[in-house]
Amino acid sequence: MKYLASILITLLFYGCVGKQVTDESPEASEAENILELSDAQLASFTLSSTMIQEKKITQTLRLNGKIEVPPQNLVSVSSALGGYVKSTRLLPGMFFKKGEAIAELEDNQFIQLQQDYLVAKNQIENAEAEYLRQRDLNQSKASSDKVYLQAKADYQTLLINLQALAQKLKLIHINPDQLTVHNIKQTIPLYAPFDGFVSQVFVNTGKYVSPSEVLFELVNPSDLHLNLKVFEKDWGKIKVGQQLTAYTNSEPGRTYAGQAILIGKNISTDRTVDVRVRLNGGGSTLIPGMYMNADVVIPESTAFALPEESVVDFEGGKYVFEIIDKNKFKMRSVQCGEQGDGWISITNSEQLDKKKIAVQGAYTLLMALKNKGEE
Repeated sequence: MKYLASILITLLFYGCVGKQVTDESPEASEAENILELSDAQLASFTLSSTMIQEKKITQTLRLNGKIEVPPQNLVSVSSALGGYVKSTRLLPGMFFKKGEAIAELEDNQFIQLQQDYLVAKNQIENAEAEYLRQRDLNQSKASSDKVYLQAKADYQTLLINLQALAQKLKLIHINPDQLTVHNIKQTIPLYAPFDGFVSQVFVNTGKYVSPSEVLFELVNPSDLHLNLKVFEKDWGKIKVGQQLTAYTNSEPGRTYAGQAILIGKNISTDRTVDVRVRLNGGGSTLIPGMYMNADVVIPESTAFALPEESVVDFEGGKYVFEIIDKNKFKMRSVQCGEQGDGWISITNSEQLDKKKIAVQGAYTLLMALKNKGEE
């Protein structure tokens, strides 16, 4: 019995000791967040305070991206028929006007096509006359149906051939209505389809190009887009039609107004979403591939907030300092939300209700608390 009693007393003793250590741990942890300064230390820096308050916060997102050309504004120029490049004056970066001749091709098939059209045009006149004559004879039963139908088929075949040749001539920019035996051409021009600039040149004088071969790549700068990268956490804040201001790193003072026209529905490997923006007044000052920044103003929201200066970063967390009394301060953890206009919203604001919070001097208090921990 005495041995059993001894064991019980020993267990009770250690149980009490363990409980005492557990009860003291939170107090020890709490004490680490308490800072006391002397009057002399307080006099060495400026300290101001505020209380959490309801504010209207306008947030500005700063994004970056680059200028891109929509597919319909990047045109690959080729020839409908193959030929040799007789001349071209285009160089990468060169500007041109709509309707301007940008190259000239020559080939025997251009001459042959015009010849075939003129021959077919002459043949159809005789075929039409024969068709009309056989139709009249057939109506009076002076000609058989077989002869009439053959004349009709010959006429219609030549008509189809003539129309097909006319369309081919239009593809190489020759007007069939103005073509005569006196103005047959051995060269054909290629015209610029819009006002723009040259992105790439793939040919040189004397080179033979096939119909499938691209001669030039042209850019229409009238509708350049800015492709911005928006982080996943901010994706829901951007709406179609939202206004923004864009600028380059080299000329931050020169701004371009724009608006979001498309918002991506896919998150990339770097956790961003593409937002396509149409810029106003970019013109020739912006070129594809140019990097740009953009400021997007998010409509204001109401929240309980503190000045940004009052919130300090420490070991990956956000903290503020509560002023307990003149010389005593307590570091408190906070969860932050939107920020803008110099204010930052506090999502756990109920924990700071009616408490005085250090603003100016908060970072100095953090340094003093860290020095205390090192000691």
